[in-house]
Amino acid sequence: MSDTKRAPIMRQFELIEAVKAYDPTADEALLNRAYVYAMKMHGSQLRASGDPYFAHPIQVAGILTDYRLDTATIVTALLHDVVEDTSATRDDIAAMFGEEIAVLVEGVTKLSRLELQAEHTRQAENLRKFILAISKDVRVLLVKLADRLHNMRTLHFVKPEKRERISRETLEVYAPLGRSIGIHSIAAELEELAFEHLNATARVAIQRRLEALKLENGSAIEAVSPEVERVLAEAGVRARVKGREKTPYSIWRKLQRKTVGFSSLSDIYGFRVIVESEDDCYRALGVIHRAWPMVPERFKDFISTPKSNNYRSLHTTVVGPGGLRIEMQIRTEVMDRVAEDGVAAHWRYKNQSYGFDREAMEADGGRDPLLNLRHLVQVIEHGEGGEDWVEHAKLEMYLDQVFVFTPKGTLITLPRGGMPLDFAYAVHTEVGDTAVGVKINGELKPMRTALQNGDVVEIIRGTKREVPTDWRSLTVTGRARSAIRRHIRTSEREEFVRLGKATLEQTLERAGKSLAEVKLTEALMTLAVPTEEDLFDAVGRGRLTAAKVAETLFPALKGQLKAGPERKRIGEESPRLFVRGSGLTPGVSIHFGRCCSPVPGDRIVGILEADKGLTVHTIDCQTLADFADDDSVWQDLQWTPQAERSAVGSVKMHATLKNARGVLGQVASIIGEAGGNILNLSMAHRQHDFYDVDIDVEVEDARHATMIIAALRANPYVDTVDRARG
Repeated sequence: MSDTKRAPIMRQFELIEAVKAYDPTADEALLNRAYVYAMKMHGSQLRASGDPYFAHPIQVAGILTDYRLDTATIVTALLHDVVEDTSATRDDIAAMFGEEIAVLVEGVTKLSRLELQAEHTRQAENLRKFILAISKDVRVLLVKLADRLHNMRTLHFVKPEKRERISRETLEVYAPLGRSIGIHSIAAELEELAFEHLNATARVAIQRRLEALKLENGSAIEAVSPEVERVLAEAGVRARVKGREKTPYSIWRKLQRKTVGFSSLSDIYGFRVIVESEDDCYRALGVIHRAWPMVPERFKDFISTPKSNNYRSLHTTVVGPGGLRIEMQIRTEVMDRVAEDGVAAHWRYKNQSYGFDREAMEADGGRDPLLNLRHLVQVIEHGEGGEDWVEHAKLEMYLDQVFVFTPKGTLITLPRGGMPLDFAYAVHTEVGDTAVGVKINGELKPMRTALQNGDVVEIIRGTKREVPTDWRSLTVTGRARSAIRRHIRTSEREEFVRLGKATLEQTLERAGKSLAEVKLTEALMTLAVPTEEDLFDAVGRGRLTAAKVAETLFPALKGQLKAGPERKRIGEESPRLFVRGSGLTPGVSIHFGRCCSPVPGDRIVGILEADKGLTVHTIDCQTLADFADDDSVWQDLQWTPQAERSAVGSVKMHATLKNARGVLGQVASIIGEAGGNILNLSMAHRQHDFYDVDIDVEVEDARHATMIIAALRANPYVDTVDRARG
């Protein structure tokens, strides 16, 4: 974490020396010209901190020298804002610094103009352009990441109303992009800085827990590194062991993902074991497992199956010296450098020139660092876009992965939670389009099955290219979803038209108006929509708000309508407003299972029973085990756009709390601060030390519920908390 004090401006000779230290062939005159030109063009401009503006591009260039990048990238960093913020033009840059640098500066300038907006439709389009731009030259992304890092280090000087938007954008877009090309060090700092502004309360709570653990286990932690080095040396393995503590944000992410409390996290303490060769990695693993008990199901081999950002390492968790559960990451020096610096680790001096060494990267077991982004480019080029695309693009930029195989042994990497259709489309679009079933490890399985590491997946194909509408709920990757959307776009248009018209009529009805009172011709012209159907379709898909259309039809309503649709409670309105799927035939009654309380964002299925109709469950509801042997009752469902935009539901949270004064008050405060509303609370099994509590909490969607649960897990008096699942 960087100091929030103003850093001294890197002087001209210091920057030159920093570059020449790793690239003796660097063009010193070019660097000098760029440094002086940046100072001259930015002149008397000031940043929000009161510092001269030219300090910013110089600091960005300084960050990139830490990653030993080539002269063209450093010069681009110095010049990255001159076209955007001064009278300089692209032609000026090309004339003074050459075409290569002009192209890079132009690329970064375009990204600056695409800073993502809060409005979802604009954010979607800008993210499309953003991904397309950075997929052409990784140096553009490297400059932009360094630019965002320096801006985040000085974010406390920015007005409070801007901090949340910038921090959220950093967490959802820039940090995942950094991880997608392997630059862990920048990504981790971006996450910490953003977390500090987005959820300061949770961050402070986690920091206090970490400090308490240090006091409790400090001496034992200090003894781990020398003890591991000694055990390895006795076995003939030369190693350097260094300890590290997980960052508050990484712990927060684990609290969100895992169904355990803070005290049960096993890898708060991590140790890196750096050895000389790949063979030594496996030898060290054997020595460590013989010396200390391994924690089951905690071993991962990212050397034989590297992550898509070229990360390679062995991971294991053991009950180590002093009885501490500690995570060990075993890797070589090269692997360690790539783990921290990602693609930047492969810039080096070779054959009398300095630049990106692709051959060395491939020799290290790496692959094209932009391959991840090019997968997103495919989604962009063939997808429909909008809010749905943004969410899935962000999902694919995160690197929680699962590794599966084709029957012939080809490795396919998917985001964790990926299902057979995601696998099918990852193999080839034609395979996904014709998929009708799946065999996993030789056994027929439902298409809703989440794939696990090591699964061998065989797609059963039909003769027709026909994808059921509700199969979108059986995918998590943007590539699969965009392909399915292409097939069903036409068939679902009628549904969106009906939904949009109903939404507009309801909005007008609340304002005492009627759609029958007006002709839509003038509104179509004003809103630049070709036909009435297109208008209703746009409202149904969320591209236009019903309030905006109503104000266009009736100007007197301007300012009287809510900016967004009124949220409707799940269960109080017709269920058909919220879920859809092939099982929703006329006459079938629908209700939501109280056992798991589905809310928008949950993956859902329906169970069709003769006496009860269709019951909607979350995919991980425990009661579904009763129907596992009867595929005929299962119906694949998905949430409607209206549910995802404007529904509110309740989830039941089950928590075990320490029996101490004021604990319930703290729990209620945490839920309220996170935007939740307690509907009901009941206590059971109260003992002198712990007691159980069930809390019904009103939330907007599954993500909102997960955020509340993570905030509760960070509290020292909350032993465990999770959603009830049956």
